[in-house]
Amino acid sequence: MDKQWEYEIRIRENLEAHWSDWFAGMDVQIDPKGETILSGHLVDQAELIGLLYKIHALNLTITAFRRNEN
Repeated sequence: MDKQWEYEIRIRENLEAHWSDWFAGMDVQIDPKGETILSGHLVDQAELIGLLYKIHALNLTITAFRRNEN
């Protein structure tokens, strides 16, 4: 697949930056509202599904999801 997609997933709960490795190397930031923002590129849909599964396994709440083409 030639396209590379950048994703941004907002989570209600707070996560610290050290979670980046566990979440496929996504950047982990806290916005001013207190939500966690996971952002970065994923290789394919399988990696996205794995990331969403990890969010689900931790019982985290997704508040927003966005995909941008690069």
